[in-house]
Amino acid sequence: MTEQLAACVNILAPCRSVYRWQGAVEQAEEIPLLIKTRADAYPQLEAKLAALHPYQVPEIVALPLAQGLPSYLTWVSNSVVSSGE
Repeated sequence: MTEQLAACVNILAPCRSVYRWQGAVEQAEEIPLLIKTRADAYPQLEAKLAALHPYQVPEIVALPLAQGLPSYLTWVSNSVVSSGE
């Protein structure tokens, strides 16, 4: 968190994932994360996660935010620092 790429990270319960990788069906226990950041900081966050993750192709996706409590969204925005700041 020292780089301030995220305001908050929720570490969810471990789950079993079943997926196809290099022609074989694989299974793995994974721990999903919900990470709150700003759109302008996403590229840096994505690069950091990809560099740290043990998978060659980790599941890193961004979902659009339709709405949110204004005070919460302000807190997220104020808590994240992008390279342009």
